[in-house]
Amino acid sequence: MANSHRFYAHSTGKSDRSDWQLLAEHLNEVGRLAGDFAEPFGAEQIAQTAGVLHDLGKYTVEFQQRLEGGARVDHATWGAKRACERYGKLGRLIAYGIAGHHAGLANGCQPGSRTSLNDRLAARLPRLLPDFEKEIVLPASAAALAPTRLKPNKVRPQFQLSMLARMIFSCVVDADYLDTESYYARVEGKAPVRDAPKPLLTDLRARLDKYLESLKAEGPIDSTRAEILAHARARASDAPGLFSLTVPTGGGKTLTSLAFALDHAIAHDLDRVIFVIPFTSIVEQNAAVFRKAFGELGPRAVLEHHSGFSEANGANPEAAAKLRVAMENWDAPVVVTTSVQFFESLFAARPSRCRKLHNIAKSVVILDEAQALPLRLLRPCVAALDELALNYRASIVLCTATQPALNAPDFNGGFENVRELAPDPKRLFERLARVNVEMAGTLDDAQLAQRTRDHDQVLCIVNNRRHAQALYASIADAPGARHLSTLMHAKHRTRVLNEVRACLDKEKPKPCRLVSTSLIEAGVDVDFPHVMRAEAGIDSIAQAAGRCNRNGDHARESSIVAVFSTANPDWKPPKELEAFADKAREIMREHRDDPLSLAAVEKYFSSLYWQKGVHELDKPNLRGTIENDGLEAIAFERIADEFQMIDSVQMPIIVADDDEGKAAVRSLERAERCGAIARELQPYLVQIPREAHARLAASGAIQPVAPERFGNQFMQLVALGLYDSNYGLRIDPESGLRAEDLIT
Repeated sequence: MANSHRFYAHSTGKSDRSDWQLLAEHLNEVGRLAGDFAEPFGAEQIAQTAGVLHDLGKYTVEFQQRLEGGARVDHATWGAKRACERYGKLGRLIAYGIAGHHAGLANGCQPGSRTSLNDRLAARLPRLLPDFEKEIVLPASAAALAPTRLKPNKVRPQFQLSMLARMIFSCVVDADYLDTESYYARVEGKAPVRDAPKPLLTDLRARLDKYLESLKAEGPIDSTRAEILAHARARASDAPGLFSLTVPTGGGKTLTSLAFALDHAIAHDLDRVIFVIPFTSIVEQNAAVFRKAFGELGPRAVLEHHSGFSEANGANPEAAAKLRVAMENWDAPVVVTTSVQFFESLFAARPSRCRKLHNIAKSVVILDEAQALPLRLLRPCVAALDELALNYRASIVLCTATQPALNAPDFNGGFENVRELAPDPKRLFERLARVNVEMAGTLDDAQLAQRTRDHDQVLCIVNNRRHAQALYASIADAPGARHLSTLMHAKHRTRVLNEVRACLDKEKPKPCRLVSTSLIEAGVDVDFPHVMRAEAGIDSIAQAAGRCNRNGDHARESSIVAVFSTANPDWKPPKELEAFADKAREIMREHRDDPLSLAAVEKYFSSLYWQKGVHELDKPNLRGTIENDGLEAIAFERIADEFQMIDSVQMPIIVADDDEGKAAVRSLERAERCGAIARELQPYLVQIPREAHARLAASGAIQPVAPERFGNQFMQLVALGLYDSNYGLRIDPESGLRAEDLIT
């Protein structure tokens, strides 16, 4: 029972309760923080009210006894119930997040793994003590809660409400975590890690300007890059909203987009820049470029966040509690993340995924390689981006060498009023054309290997990891043969790329025959005189071409990108990729002279989307489900389950194969909190299918690090013989595991 009618939110081991956190103090502080977080999108009052109500159920005898070791008790539903009773539809909107602030957002009506909100609201609860009315203040009516700046969209009204509910949920979850973390830090006599000052955007811009000035103009296309940079920066004062940056590969998109984003954020008092990148390998590369550009401020300015470590379903409560401090809230000036992390978070239901969402508001979001969004989820992705620009003070920059046809009215539900940042994209494509694309026909494995041997410096990109391994094995004895794959951890890939760049040095060239999967295509800075590419979409071929004659040092006539089909049925691309290749084949026949021209690219995407149709661009029918169900029945859990950017679930394992990696693992073994160490270990992760992960665990080849504190969250490869310096992760035949289980 509460001591002398005092109610507590959190406890320690002290029996006199002298350092226990008062419940009213926690509720009011969470409400204040949540309201502050929601200010950019005009939802201060409703978020503050949700924050104050989130732990209302702790005003019960049963919960106060829980703090002294009693049984677990539902303390979240009372706040949701009171919100619905007092505030009607707006109350229902925040009830989802209040009820789910620990377990996650549930479906409104339909059963799922979580109890539906309706069933939660109808369940019997411990008696709510009236003392709360003396300790907290709630708005008298729904009129005081209404968001002040929400612009309606007649086509997606329920989608708008579902995103608002998720954003308010984000505000409450982050506020709850931060206040709880701050309380326990004070009890332990420690300063909260998150209180460390962050670099100002103005200081970062000054460092970037200095870095840009230091870059030497060496290649013939540097003047064009400088023109693109200057033109984009001149548009930074334009009103926030939707932008595109359509620049061919090699045109300096990465630093141009960063410079524009900083200028634009400073001009409009935005908080951060978020880079969204399709591949983890490029996340690591771009984060390193940004840190270098920011000089001594880089390590504190750039947050690199992949989906490598995330809260495991079914983790025990103790492990989950320890992991909370590792769940990023993106409170950093520059965030570099993956498309998977970004978009799945926007449609997520778990607190760990949604916590960061409110920090997307009032940001510049650079969507790098926008064409890489999966077709089956394209319409929900476009709707989410458009809503961020419309109602959350976010500026979205679609940054790509092959701008997809996503504008309305040609694209159903597409973007409107998109402003181009590049100077005359058609002219840029003509000026930056540096390669000739040739159709090489069908090649069997022996012919492909021979062609790779025929060139001293050549990059060969294939469509799956098994093909890459087989091709590399057939040329491994050739001078300069190397292999690159996502079965290598990031630090390993970086080592390989550094070796490749050294071989390609113009002053001291050496043989270099690199076999890679498509991971090398999106922004990896390598410059080969000859590139071979297995058939794929026009966008992939254009990205491959960006690795050929990148700096324009060679004549276009001698810089060849040879596109081939494979004779071996084992190496055929996945079904969806084969459809892209078919469409590319058609476009390349129509545009033989320059299949990478702006006209060819536009025709490719327009016809591809037209051919797919509306239903194919939203396979799970998420837009339809959200609009048809209405506010009462939003299926948050089902939406999160069905919005999967990657069909097969990938699981991370740690491969600590050098001294730094081993030291990080030892630190994790001793750590009480894992956040900073988890980030140190990200460069040592290899992602593998869940089934293969389970078999490696069953065989003992991977084992958990500090399972008593973190459960099975951090799985380490202990059988290091399965990891090869040329191939990355491989399978020991004696383990009974088949190689194809890991390299499909």
